[in-house]
Amino acid sequence: MRAAAFVAPYLLEATARFIEAAARLPDVRLGLVTQEPVDRLPPQLRSSLAAHWRVDDALDPSQVAAAVRGLERQLGPVERLVAALEQLQVPLAEVREALHIPGMDVETAHNFRDKGRMKDVLRAAGVPCARHALVTDVAGAVAFLDDVGYPVVAKPPAGAGAKSTFRLDGPNELREWLAIAPPATGRPMLLEEFLTGEEHSLESVVVDGKPVWHSVSRYLPTPLEVLRNPWMQWVVLLPRQVEGLEYDEIRDVGSAALQALGLRTGLTHMEWFRRPDGSAAVSEVGARPPGAQIMSLLSYAYEVDFPTTWARLMILDDFTPPERRWSVGAAYLRGQGSGRVRAVYGVPELHREVGHLVVEA
Repeated sequence: MRAAAFVAPYLLEATARFIEAAARLPDVRLGLVTQEPVDRLPPQLRSSLAAHWRVDDALDPSQVAAAVRGLERQLGPVERLVAALEQLQVPLAEVREALHIPGMDVETAHNFRDKGRMKDVLRAAGVPCARHALVTDVAGAVAFLDDVGYPVVAKPPAGAGAKSTFRLDGPNELREWLAIAPPATGRPMLLEEFLTGEEHSLESVVVDGKPVWHSVSRYLPTPLEVLRNPWMQWVVLLPRQVEGLEYDEIRDVGSAALQALGLRTGLTHMEWFRRPDGSAAVSEVGARPPGAQIMSLLSYAYEVDFPTTWARLMILDDFTPPERRWSVGAAYLRGQGSGRVRAVYGVPELHREVGHLVVEA
């Protein structure tokens, strides 16, 4: 029986799926470290846990370490410390090193969490990615723009997804960005060359440093374009076939990137571009389960529960590559403009046209 601890500041619906999957694993006793009191846990989840430990700040390594020690008095030695939230990668790595728990170390966690450092590592390893600079003042931003030119992307170096991300097409957007989120010594910003072309993701599983599985998805249109245009609807597509020659380059590039960043075992989510000349370039990589409903899409495409697959990999070091059976897509229906949604039109027509293909809504 293996004792493991799952850290989750709050029990969001997506997070709860991962916790429940981990708690259901055979031969695993799972303790939960969270900011939520035990009476806020759904009854089914509460009954599946072996222990619960509340902390004031689940991002504080010292509090998490104390919680793990407390759980060990109930469960015995904790052999795995896991989380699905990207912001927890470095704190949990620090706790693992302090308590001698196997898993991602601090050096590797920083490689994935700090996007500026990530690109330094990737470029040093010869992995194609955008030119970039970490800037702490206006002069640094202007110098980078003088070198690279417009357009560029500005974002926090330790961000997640497309939050606080700006596309700068010229001096007007530069002024707007500097008014909203100016770089500073204590708040650096990452500037990147704007990559063009088709945007995709590459999900990979690595075991003992070796890539053993991959999946490819396509974003239509790109997430940044969707953020800039509220009227756009967004689609994520998982094609049925991902072993063809068209994906040979990104498989090789993806493997080289993960090796350079130092991942030993885990599931990764890599965003990449197929540029107009046909070549592949890495945008960034997360050593975590993907968002954007991709875990649900993977579950349908492979006819397995991917949160359970991830939990088994991270806690029991067990992964059997599944067989891809279906093409799957997710369509995000966005309201036009801002405000409260008062009515939704067109659902009957939608069901008549594609209702037989809808598996979740």
